[in-house]
Amino acid sequence: MNEAMIVSLLTITIRAGVSLLYATLGEIFTERSGILNLGVEGIMMTGAATAFAVAFHSDSAWLGLGVAMLVGAMMSFTHAFLTITLRADQVVTGLALTLFGTGLASFMGQRLGPGGETMVGLQGPVFPRIPIPVLEDIPILGPSMFNQDVLAYALYLLLPLMWFYLRKTQPGLHLRAVGDNPAAADVLGVPVKLSRYLYTIFGGCLMGVAGAHLSMAYLQGWAQNITGGRGWIAIALVIFATWDPLRAAVGALLFGGINALQFRLQAAGTTIPSSFLNMMPYFFTILVLVLITWGEAVRKRLGAPAALGIPYIREEKH
Repeated sequence: MNEAMIVSLLTITIRAGVSLLYATLGEIFTERSGILNLGVEGIMMTGAATAFAVAFHSDSAWLGLGVAMLVGAMMSFTHAFLTITLRADQVVTGLALTLFGTGLASFMGQRLGPGGETMVGLQGPVFPRIPIPVLEDIPILGPSMFNQDVLAYALYLLLPLMWFYLRKTQPGLHLRAVGDNPAAADVLGVPVKLSRYLYTIFGGCLMGVAGAHLSMAYLQGWAQNITGGRGWIAIALVIFATWDPLRAAVGALLFGGINALQFRLQAAGTTIPSSFLNMMPYFFTILVLVLITWGEAVRKRLGAPAALGIPYIREEKH
């Protein structure tokens, strides 16, 4: 394998992993607060549709991104209100959010073209790849890491900051306390319900960014079922990453690498059936997830928030 092919594979690996990593990070912070949000797929789909539609009609990719974040926040707020205030079942609410989001995105994709027609095939404002001088000249890693879009560059900064926030700051400690032992956090003066609201909404914003990246940077257009199950993979990668942002990056790159490999194999005219190649990223994710979960379960070190999915009722005796 020559250098050009390695650079190409690494470039596609990073591009394919960006949207997945945004969604995974959003779900990590949501689950760290004790709220399980299974609506990731629906939020990503709606974010992708609204981002592309707004960008197309306003001729502003940044406005499309902002609206996608707002939509993600609104959908997550709905989930938070139902599960935190009304104490609805988090699994059922999340699944309902996914069904609603995918249906709404499909409807918008068929109606929000310039004349009310489908958005499929339209060309709108996108986030182009921007090479960074000097850094781009680093052998192999330079042209793959530093010739990406602005949302990928934002992750380079956001990822270590989120890890530091979660592990090394007092607000991060409070977040983990809310997810592990909300009663104890409440006694210490941490506003449990408010924290869960804020982190669920913040997670939804990142999921909206994930959807926007798909339609305005990675695929640069709208297509039905644009997420291709990435929302569900993000939920699985939260477990793979053991609720840690840096490990989530590894999982997202693994998925992106397998995704890039199957595209290369198809382009090379391999005799392997295309349906099997399309299945590879998802099969690999499930396989790794099963192995990691099994091994961590044996060692009892999976690290899930102890109160994940459990409503906090202050009046109860703990």
